[in-house]
Amino acid sequence: MEFKNVILEKNGNIAIVTINRPNALNALNSETLKELDIVVDTLANDDEILAVILTGAGKAFVAGADITEMKDLNAVQGRKFGILGNKVFRKLETLEKPVIAAVNGFALGGGCEISMACDIRIASKKAKFGQPESGLGITPGFGGTQRLSRLVGMGMAKQLIYTAEMINADEALRIGLVNKVVEPEKLMDEAKEMAKKIANNAPIAVKLCKSAINKGMQCDIDTAIAYESEAFGECFATEDQKEGMTAFVEKRDKCFKNR
Repeated sequence: MEFKNVILEKNGNIAIVTINRPNALNALNSETLKELDIVVDTLANDDEILAVILTGAGKAFVAGADITEMKDLNAVQGRKFGILGNKVFRKLETLEKPVIAAVNGFALGGGCEISMACDIRIASKKAKFGQPESGLGITPGFGGTQRLSRLVGMGMAKQLIYTAEMINADEALRIGLVNKVVEPEKLMDEAKEMAKKIANNAPIAVKLCKSAINKGMQCDIDTAIAYESEAFGECFATEDQKEGMTAFVEKRDKCFKNR
């Protein structure tokens, strides 16, 4: 499937999604968000794909939402644009396949927000993160006020959002916004290596792990543990559980079938 602003590639059981508006630093306009929405649906329906990498073309990851499109919106239009972005990012966040953000450059505003909707963030040393919206007269609109607090804590999230300051990759690592920082030339190799490690594990188990973590973070500990118990039990109805444990006992390589 061909898109104007997004490239979708398959590398075996790993998908690479590249936001491709380098002349606009990959800024997210409505057209790009709608294309991403279709891409996430495509990934959800592709049983061959077991892990996803999201990155940006050129020097930026995603420099933000498209200010050129946003600047003349009225309140109704602004809310509609925010709802679109949040819908797409939430769909990405709840995609059953794990998503790794390979952050190659600027991840500001909507770029920081889409990275936070991914499961894991690996950053180039050249990456920059921030939520600069208050300096533009708006709030973060694609989940920044919610996901940033959950990732780095309320105090640090408030500091970054209120000041609109931009931080480098090392500071993002220090506060827990990213998982790992690597040299720019090693970024995609690192992301692919991690994606392969994920894809080598039992896909149903990985899916249930993601679901348990995501749902558990939104509820009290007793409800979360109850959900984990259900997910744990569900694994024992799969062929992959039998294969994984039998291979372990027999000291041989495992061969998961995603069933």
